[in-house]
Amino acid sequence: MIEILSATALATVQDLGRNGSLRWGVGSSGAMDKLALAAGNLMLGNDANAAGIEVPVFPFKLRFDEDCAFALTGADCAARLDDEALLPWWAHRARAGQVLTLGLPQGGARRGSRAMVCVAGGIDVPEVLGSRSTQLRGAFGGHEGRALRRGDVLRAARAGADGVTGFGLVPPALALPLDVDGVPAVRVLPAAEYLRFEEASRAAFWSKPWKITAQSDRYGYRLEGEALRPVAPMEMRSHGIVPGVIQVPHSGQPIIQMRDAQPSGGYPKFGTVIEADLWRLGQAPIGSRIRFVETNWDEAVAALEETEAWLCKVGRMVGLHRGSPAVAS
Repeated sequence: MIEILSATALATVQDLGRNGSLRWGVGSSGAMDKLALAAGNLMLGNDANAAGIEVPVFPFKLRFDEDCAFALTGADCAARLDDEALLPWWAHRARAGQVLTLGLPQGGARRGSRAMVCVAGGIDVPEVLGSRSTQLRGAFGGHEGRALRRGDVLRAARAGADGVTGFGLVPPALALPLDVDGVPAVRVLPAAEYLRFEEASRAAFWSKPWKITAQSDRYGYRLEGEALRPVAPMEMRSHGIVPGVIQVPHSGQPIIQMRDAQPSGGYPKFGTVIEADLWRLGQAPIGSRIRFVETNWDEAVAALEETEAWLCKVGRMVGLHRGSPAVAS
């Protein structure tokens, strides 16, 4: 059992997402940094899709009411177990009564923004439409369809501090770096209405950094930069969209749809952040700047294969520590 000790209103239970429900108007949800969740689960011998706790606001505290193996991935938050400092991207062991504290993210200009707490067996909440992810707008999934509150009690699917701990990983931000002139970057495929924007706007999109504004959350990241101007005004009917799609409202300031994105929208689509890079965007702090790199379909597929190869490497390494040939799923 795990008891939440913080009053933060934004920590949620998430797995890798709710697939196959867009036709019913239900978005995917899921962890903003899927690599962090999958890797933390593999370190504990869980299925990669087991549910964990995504923490975007700090400090954050929880108490382990039973012995438990757990892993910390995502942002380095100067974590402590009681008074003991913990390494990030590491498998740890807690005893009943110990308190885990996550402090402010470390790392200076390249810091992350979300920590993931994974536990042995995963967080045990009911599946809704095939997923344990919290869908905040629909108020279902996760723990009672809402963000976690002080006093909430969660059950770990596998009690006890069993399994191998005391080892860690090189984070994907170091293993799979991507930046432009020292600014974190993500790769983007031009979308359907890309050529209907002025050439100067298209050039500015790729050549200048964009600020992630305070009006950003799990639903979408609102950016600030040189306005993207269409060649002529565009009015469109609502159409299907997915996480990663970059829409341009009348203001010309782009919005990137994130994991809790609604399944339809009517703004023109300028581009799409590739699936392999959404974890990078999910870790970008509010107020930070990002760059965009134009890519093509073949490069996007190769990037996804690269992230899958990294997870397979994690699975093999964990298998060596556990004395069995584990493979990432």
